[in-house]
Amino acid sequence: MTGSVGAPAERREGREKVGGTARYAAEFHAPGRAQAWPVPAGVARGRVTGVDTADALAVPGVLAVLSHENAPRLAEPDDPTLAVLQNARVPHRGWFVALVVAETLEAARAGAAAVRVTYDVEEHDVALSVSHPGVYVPEEANGGHPAVREQGDPDEAFGSAAARVDVAYRVPPLHNHPMEPHASTARWVDGRLTVHTSSQGTGVVRATLAALFGLPQERIVVTAEHVGGGFGSKGTPRPDVVLAAMAARHTGRPVTVSLPRRHLPAVVGHRAPTLHRLRLGADADGRLGSVVHEVTTHTSRIKEFVEQAAVPARVMYAAPHTRTVHRVAALDVPSPSWMRAPGEAPGMYALESAMDELAAELGMDPIELRVRNEPDVEPDSGKPFSSRNLVACLREGARRFGWAGRDPRPGTRREGPLLLGTGVAAASYPVMVAPSAATAHARPDGTFLVRINATDIGTGARTVLAQVGADALGVPLERVRIEVGSTELPPASLAGGSSGTASWGWAVHEACALLARRLAEHPGPLPAQGLDVRADTRGAADAESDFARHAFGAHFAEVAVDTVTGEVRVRRLLGVYAAGRVLNARTARSQFVGGMTMGLGMALTEGSTMDAAFGDFTESDLASYHVPVHADIAEIDAHWLDEEDSRLNPMGSKGIGEIGIVGTAAAIGNAVHHATGVRLRELPLSPDRVLTGLLDRRVPGAV
Repeated sequence: MTGSVGAPAERREGREKVGGTARYAAEFHAPGRAQAWPVPAGVARGRVTGVDTADALAVPGVLAVLSHENAPRLAEPDDPTLAVLQNARVPHRGWFVALVVAETLEAARAGAAAVRVTYDVEEHDVALSVSHPGVYVPEEANGGHPAVREQGDPDEAFGSAAARVDVAYRVPPLHNHPMEPHASTARWVDGRLTVHTSSQGTGVVRATLAALFGLPQERIVVTAEHVGGGFGSKGTPRPDVVLAAMAARHTGRPVTVSLPRRHLPAVVGHRAPTLHRLRLGADADGRLGSVVHEVTTHTSRIKEFVEQAAVPARVMYAAPHTRTVHRVAALDVPSPSWMRAPGEAPGMYALESAMDELAAELGMDPIELRVRNEPDVEPDSGKPFSSRNLVACLREGARRFGWAGRDPRPGTRREGPLLLGTGVAAASYPVMVAPSAATAHARPDGTFLVRINATDIGTGARTVLAQVGADALGVPLERVRIEVGSTELPPASLAGGSSGTASWGWAVHEACALLARRLAEHPGPLPAQGLDVRADTRGAADAESDFARHAFGAHFAEVAVDTVTGEVRVRRLLGVYAAGRVLNARTARSQFVGGMTMGLGMALTEGSTMDAAFGDFTESDLASYHVPVHADIAEIDAHWLDEEDSRLNPMGSKGIGEIGIVGTAAAIGNAVHHATGVRLRELPLSPDRVLTGLLDRRVPGAV
């Protein structure tokens, strides 16, 4: 073994990115390339009755205007959000009703502004509430999870519990907003389609385009050479890639569609709002007898997507009586979709906040409460855990954070107008693995080429996979080259669900280990063409496991709350994780810290409002939707345990891309309560909400 795995190797594409030579989907220039700009619907529900294109076509440089009246016909998609420009229906505000294609981006934008669309407007409903008459219980929540799970008699157990909390939490709509907006460049040549797209999985894009345009997949090539983030919003094809292919076919020229940021909330998914009710009942020693987590969320009228926010309560703590329920209302809203740690991020915020409230009700340390409710097996399935080191994360985090010196009484630490407090929360994220294939090639010069259709969305996948390959081959890292990001490579799963490295690394490890054995058996020098092997993990990576597989973590936060302005500043943020074998210390730390930063945004700055009158997200760009910036982040640190788990994959690794966000918001909210004595149950904890809470409680210094 070379020791490549685990080392803090620098990103292989780093110099390209900082030097500006890394090409993204909108940067693939071709002779005659045109630019396109979409026209969003200006009503929240109805039908298009007319599309006047005369003024748009008169704009110099405009080549065409596509609408449902003249756009290429598509086969009916499995995903209704991709049926763009196919009919007159407007299911929500922002739905694309036209596309202007022009010589330049400026001309396309001007042409789009000149298109005149008329509508037959219908009444709309976008307001979510627990009592909405359209709320129903679906068959499943996301990921195939049953919408309802019940064990024992949780209502009776709650009613007879010595300590009880019955609380409601609200998480607003949240938006992914990757640095690179969704973009695609498409080109048709002799009935073959080539697409450069910003996607988390080119294989899924190719299959979707093949079905829509009635082509064999072999006649389509999709590449994603570099992707500027996605956070789940690029996990499935979006309208940009379909529009680019349609416009390229219509005009006979290469076409780029790069979605304006203000359009993203309406067409690329969002984290749906979730309304939570938690009822926890425990005995006097803090052992849970009853856990009830009920979630109400929204979906669109064209596609059911149910945020699985009650699922974490099924696996976190031991309780004999439990009920978890998902309810959903279909409204005239954009279709929600994947966002970093879907289900776990909002669900664990509510659960871990309620656990903090129960600890206060019991007069118990919140870490000790969690330790006392540690299960022996996964409560939902009854399976043993492949590994579960949550308690070790809590203990190590407490040591590093200095938790032992904490005064548990709220509102006791003060620096002038600032109230100081600390909070803790647990985190969990499931281990997911999907089948993938990889090839490994040995060259006569002693170098190696590994090829796999993985997607590097900014996580350092190229680097980590090279480390896995070098380790399996027993050679120095610099002798291994990696090719990723194209459907011309061996097929692989998409980058999502914290499953990418575990899935692709498994295939890479198998291919390189097989190649190493072949080389050991090969007599004499290699032939000029080298030596090739292929590995496919179908049947192994997708096999049912006898174990419950999860990553775990503990988050600690220290906050300062300004009693004059209501502003919350996070002074310290610490995460300690048990995520199997860490394959690259540098990129792993980046992922953990990135997730924690996103969790800080969820807690303090990020939130979207659905305007009831207009049926639109009010905060639709980065001027109004506030993501954390450097000034918002003080001391933030991530550590991990050396966790050995042989029941995962050949590397012993768990996903790390999402667990960092999961418990952060709850830790910060719990710290705000410890600082002020005020319990705020709606995110984000913005200055107006904090100050209102301080004034209502008559906290000294609040004005």
